[in-house]
Amino acid sequence: MDGPVGVTQCGIAPGETFKYDLKIDQPGTYWYHSHNAGQYPDGLRGALIINDPESPYRGEYEQEVVLTLSDWYHDQIATLMKGFMSHTNPTGAEPVPIAALMNDTQNLTTFVEPGKTYMFRIINMGAFAGQYLWFEGHNMRIVEVDGVYTEAAETDMIYLTAAQRYSVLITARNDSSSNFAYVASMDQDLFDKIPDALNPNVTGWLIYDEAADKPSPTLVDAFEPFDDFTLVPWDAEGLMGEVDYSFNLDVKMDNLGDGVNYAFFNDITYTRPKVPTLYTALSTGLTADNATIYGVNTNSFVLKKNDIVEIIVNNNDPGKHPFHLHGHTFQTVARSAESAGPYVNNETFPQTPMKRDTIMVHPNGNIVLRFRADNPGIWLFHCHIEWHVASGLVATLIESPADLQSSLTIPDDHLSACRKQNVPTVGNAAGNTQDLFDLTGANAPPLPLPAGFTARGIVALVFSCLSAFLGIGVIGWYGAAEIGKKSPDKGTKETITEIVDKE
Repeated sequence: MDGPVGVTQCGIAPGETFKYDLKIDQPGTYWYHSHNAGQYPDGLRGALIINDPESPYRGEYEQEVVLTLSDWYHDQIATLMKGFMSHTNPTGAEPVPIAALMNDTQNLTTFVEPGKTYMFRIINMGAFAGQYLWFEGHNMRIVEVDGVYTEAAETDMIYLTAAQRYSVLITARNDSSSNFAYVASMDQDLFDKIPDALNPNVTGWLIYDEAADKPSPTLVDAFEPFDDFTLVPWDAEGLMGEVDYSFNLDVKMDNLGDGVNYAFFNDITYTRPKVPTLYTALSTGLTADNATIYGVNTNSFVLKKNDIVEIIVNNNDPGKHPFHLHGHTFQTVARSAESAGPYVNNETFPQTPMKRDTIMVHPNGNIVLRFRADNPGIWLFHCHIEWHVASGLVATLIESPADLQSSLTIPDDHLSACRKQNVPTVGNAAGNTQDLFDLTGANAPPLPLPAGFTARGIVALVFSCLSAFLGIGVIGWYGAAEIGKKSPDKGTKETITEIVDKE
């Protein structure tokens, strides 16, 4: 289990203690964060580095540097969420960050020594913005992504979506007379509207000489980051073939009957069940293999032990989406160009596909992912733009529930967290323990829009109402103004009207 509320646990109430007891067997660059109510962008997050004495790159660098990237808002997420998930925001425009940060600050300095090689562990912990990153006067060698070692790949720029991680080797120059800027720049393609005052960049410096100037970064002509699809994993694992279970997840954004814009996989927007999904899997015996009991609105798929699973994501949305899988890394066996449309089984797959746990799908494009179901658990697959998690772009993978039942016992402090909040811990998604296929009373999203009432219609209605109120206000203001204070200018319509009245 890994902590999402309503999936593998209940929320941790204020003042309560909750213990995570886990075995770490995969080294790499990770991060921890809250998975409830959009809390982590406000600061409930941090780097989690698992060192590896057997790293294939041991001995090739002298020092590690952790570098986090993030976007920052001046209002707390709870406040922003009310405006985002509202009928007054029918297009689903996400709040635009106010600033970009490095290590939760700006104007960061990193001291380096000539000739030494450093491993930068870079983590995008942001809520929304992907970020481009480059080090002026220095190249990077990519050696790890999302906990997966890669064959070294040289580049001068990388792109990190929310939740992605990179480890890169940077060798300091032999000349110590100058300092060099490094820059992260938020991907403004993601923003519906760009505020005039927005500075999308944040700058740090490699400091060779503390007494030397910190130069302003040089403008770049274009963003041309390394294509992570071309990375080759260090273990050279070949393409997983003979797929046992393949399913599509079709992405769209649309409005429901409350006028709010939601996100959907296969026309279903995720709605948290009454019973955390893990507890349903543990309390329903042989029926745990049936996806129905987990609720229609959890977008659940049951996976058999050791099956090769294929997920095909068709992005029917004009925005970029970083998709993240809990509990596994996956092979990215296909990723289309922008506007390629749904996947039609026309790709030549790489023989040694790139592996990671978070991947971006291009606007109106598609991706094909494969992994082996060898880690029993309840794992989410979701967009890691936090606004889209809140609006429902989430699916649930129920992996080997029989193995969970025979191997896992829920600690009492976990169950206590649920009892104190009156959250049931047995039964189906509705908390029914008698008839597991009876989902009466399960949490559900708002009803669909009435037939013929489209998102465009909602936008038109909202702006029509705003225009009407504005018009009424102008009429009221004009009608209340004093008459005769100023004589009309010669030659105006008002002058002609005045002459006619006198006649």
